[in-house]
Amino acid sequence: MAARYKHLFFDLDHTLWDFDKNSENTLRLLYDEYQLTEKGIPDFEDFKQTYCQHNDRMWERFRKGFIKREELRWKRIWLTLLDYKIGDTALAYEMSAAYLELLPTQTLLTPFAKELLEHCKDRYQLHLITNGFETTQWQKLQYSGIASYFGQVITSEKCDRPKPHKEIFDFALLATGAAANDSIMIGDALDIDILGAHNAGWDQVYYNPSAKKHDRTPTFEIACLSEMLEVF
Repeated sequence: MAARYKHLFFDLDHTLWDFDKNSENTLRLLYDEYQLTEKGIPDFEDFKQTYCQHNDRMWERFRKGFIKREELRWKRIWLTLLDYKIGDTALAYEMSAAYLELLPTQTLLTPFAKELLEHCKDRYQLHLITNGFETTQWQKLQYSGIASYFGQVITSEKCDRPKPHKEIFDFALLATGAAANDSIMIGDALDIDILGAHNAGWDQVYYNPSAKKHDRTPTFEIACLSEMLEVF
């Protein structure tokens, strides 16, 4: 069944690049460097969870067009600090800049990501569609050693429309010379990667490692990227 595909379009964060672990490592570095224990944040795990909650909410607002990129980048830290009664805007800006500098240098990939790319590189044309920022996403690819696998890297910043909007999928087809009927999207976000691709007329692979319950019907659903080695 997979033989009819010519172009595989991957999501990056949470699908190939282990965002959660890489972000946790970065936050740990900031927690130690800025001595947040002494500033009234005694527990790193609590700090991490608080940041993640604000980050998720800010990304949702960004995807809906309610806020701009720069506001997203610094306010998630600022709101986190405010929860601990640290009203230090300068510190929020400084930590935000440090986070953005350190995060893309982290190199952890999801299990079997490298093996899958190696397996597929001579069988298909490989590309990325990511809602991340252009410079940051390229740094992640280069530091983690997977940049060379991809023909085109389509970012929401380059296209000016994030997933799940149909425009970014149409933009990707134009950029790669692909057609919807020979393309498939591989991603972990049901309402972003999978629904977006479905609405654009593409097949989809839903990477669902935590077995989240849902009522969608993706073309394929996998719990581990190794399952794609058998199908693709």
